[in-house]
Amino acid sequence: MNRRDSLKALGFGTLSATVLLDACKPTDKNAPQSTEQANEATAGRQPEEVERDKKLQAEKYFNEHEMATIAILADIIIPKDGKSGSATDAKVPDFIEFIVKDIPDHKLPMRGGIRWLDTQCLHRYGKAFTACSEAQRLEIVDQIAYPKKAKPEMQQGVAFFNRMRDLTATGFFTSEIGIKDLGFAGNAPNRWQGVPADVLKQYGLENFVM
Repeated sequence: MNRRDSLKALGFGTLSATVLLDACKPTDKNAPQSTEQANEATAGRQPEEVERDKKLQAEKYFNEHEMATIAILADIIIPKDGKSGSATDAKVPDFIEFIVKDIPDHKLPMRGGIRWLDTQCLHRYGKAFTACSEAQRLEIVDQIAYPKKAKPEMQQGVAFFNRMRDLTATGFFTSEIGIKDLGFAGNAPNRWQGVPADVLKQYGLENFVM
């Protein structure tokens, strides 16, 4: 799966509005912040909201093995290419770790999905997903990445991968790297250059001086 294939399979309409709204919350608790950055991060927010985020960031849900699995899957979904960095470059695993604590409904499906993936890999290859070769990882991912092509017995994996893909895309495209990848420049102040010369000439005002 390349980046364009993953985006086509995703479809932005599948993204949860709640996830999109929460995606802009700070996710990297280890990143140093200046006073100005800290003020920007808390601007317009209630003190209890700020405290809640601090508490969530201090907690840890996924263990090291689960985080490693999430990182591998995230980079399969959005790998590094000639245009921009990968999902892990955009700190998507940290984003997912935060989101599952912020929206607990993600906790059980994500942890259960990782265990399902490891069980499948143990039966097929005799090792966990993280220990598999790249070819083995892609082989099993291809069987759950395309819902219409997936076999009935793979539906649990399909549901997990759909969720993983949605969270990965949300985390990536709300990051600095992802926004640059989209080419979104945002609002920018305009510089007034006056009425164009051809318009002034059209109305006989070419000698008009403001």
